[in-house]
Amino acid sequence: MPIQIRDEVPADIPVIESVVAEAFRSATHASGTEPLIVNALRARGQLSISLVATDADQLGGRIVGHVAVSPVAISDGSADWYGLGPIAVLPAWQSKGVGTLLMNAALDALRRRGARGCVVLGEPAYYSRFGFVCRADLVLPDVPPEYFQAVRFEGEWPAGTVEYDEAFWVTG
Repeated sequence: MPIQIRDEVPADIPVIESVVAEAFRSATHASGTEPLIVNALRARGQLSISLVATDADQLGGRIVGHVAVSPVAISDGSADWYGLGPIAVLPAWQSKGVGTLLMNAALDALRRRGARGCVVLGEPAYYSRFGFVCRADLVLPDVPPEYFQAVRFEGEWPAGTVEYDEAFWVTG
C-alpha cells in the first residue's frame, strides 16, 4: 500500500468533496458540513494547506484521504497559529496509517512555513501521538476542553480564546 502525499490541484476538488463526505458519513461527531467547510475555506482564501493522500498503486493515484489547515485567531493576539481539520480518510483506508501520514505532512508543512503552532478539535488519544496537548489557558468555547488540543512549534504558548474562520459555521 504505497501512499503518496501531495498538495491538492484544482482537478482534485470534486474528489476531495467526495472523500471528505464519505469519511464523515458515519462519524458520530460529524455535522455533515465537513466538505462544505473545506470548500468555504478554499473560496475564502483561508485554506493554507490542503494535502491529499493517494494510492500510488492506482493509475493516476486515487485520492484516499485529505487534510485541511487554516489560520485561527487567538484573543491574546498571537500570530501564525493554525487549525488542523477536517482530516478525512476513506473508510476502507482507515487504520492503515493514511491519517498518520497526512498529519505528519501537514505539521511538517506548517513548520516549514514558520507557524508558531497548531490547534485541533478531536480525539485526545489520537492527536496526542503527534504532540498535541490540552492547555487550560487555550480555549475553544462550547466544546469539552479535553477535545481541544494544541502543539507548539516555537515561541511562547498563547493564552486565550481561539476562533476558527467563519467557514466552519457554513450550513449549506
